[in-house]
Amino acid sequence: MSAVTRQAVIDKLSTIKGPDLEGDIVSRGLVSEIFIADGKVFFSITVPAERARELEPMRQAAENAVKSIPGVAGAMVALTAEKQGGGMGATPQPTPRPQPTPRPQPQRSPAAPQGQQPAKAGVPGIEAIIAVASGKGGVGKSTTAVNLALGLSALGLKAGILDADIYGPSMPRLLGLRGKPEMVDGKTLKPMQAYGLEVMSIGFLVEEETPMIWRGPMVMSALRQMLRDVAWGALDVLVVDMPPGTGDAQLTMAQQVPLAGAVIVSTPQDLALIDARKGLNMFRRVDVPVLGIVENMSYFIAPDTGKRYDIFGHGGARNEAERLGVPFLGEVPLTMDVRETSDAGTPVVVSNPDGAQAKIYRAVAEKVLEEMKREREAAGEAPAIVFE
Repeated sequence: MSAVTRQAVIDKLSTIKGPDLEGDIVSRGLVSEIFIADGKVFFSITVPAERARELEPMRQAAENAVKSIPGVAGAMVALTAEKQGGGMGATPQPTPRPQPTPRPQPQRSPAAPQGQQPAKAGVPGIEAIIAVASGKGGVGKSTTAVNLALGLSALGLKAGILDADIYGPSMPRLLGLRGKPEMVDGKTLKPMQAYGLEVMSIGFLVEEETPMIWRGPMVMSALRQMLRDVAWGALDVLVVDMPPGTGDAQLTMAQQVPLAGAVIVSTPQDLALIDARKGLNMFRRVDVPVLGIVENMSYFIAPDTGKRYDIFGHGGARNEAERLGVPFLGEVPLTMDVRETSDAGTPVVVSNPDGAQAKIYRAVAEKVLEEMKREREAAGEAPAIVFE
């Protein structure tokens, strides 16, 4: 397959007429920076926000044109809006927020009762999807997500993990994975594998130090493709490592995917708990069950003396869980082996399965499964996941 060049993409896009057939989208400065990775082309087209729906055929024409270029394996094209025309290399302007959509009704059954919105489309082969989220970065969310997935696998489930943090993907390093995923049929990616997990991350498609300078619509398109254009196979559970915060990516995942529930990760101190509360409330507002809160970095054990230090305070997440009426899933201490094994790509659940840390993560996994079962039963569904 020949390498795709940026100039070839620009030349092809120069044949696409702009809005109202005035000029072309390149000469009018409507095309964002073009990003090419593994034969896939990513870019956005700037249009007036109020005309986005009307100009969808232009977006489709641009996508089809790029896909026709020899060597292109796929294209991801999004419409975006800004106050002033952008142009390639221009400084991005703020993207107007979409109008808020009505709060959806709970959708936990394939056949929604009359009067409710249709159920969200599931992902073929995946029985349940769990989001691992945090209100802010730096709380150990990704480390928790990967060890939770491995804990679920240790309980006998076929598990996978989707790294949905487009701007800061962690799974390639946390799982010691290198290389790029294979294409199955020219349009579907085959997930990478590590320690029995099926794994997908944008980090497999770009270099580790390459910044992802994408606007919200492109991030949401990337998430949809990594979820639905991947040959996951038959999975009991897919753990999604969400980006920190409560932005477009989180809302897209919560509104478009039938999440079985969300796990919130926080550290004990008040500032982290404030942000964790925001994440929890976001999932509640879109009717996603909150399976519980994990207090990460709950305390520090000195490796030389074994003495315990409550560096970030202690018990804040447990108290917050009780106050908000959600399950408390456990306290994960901050230890040297968790940092070392994470950096080495050998998560503690598999590198030291008999150690105290691994036991804590497996206990968290058991509680998550219990909560999923309880949520299913409360919704009147037959439990699909059984463990002993």
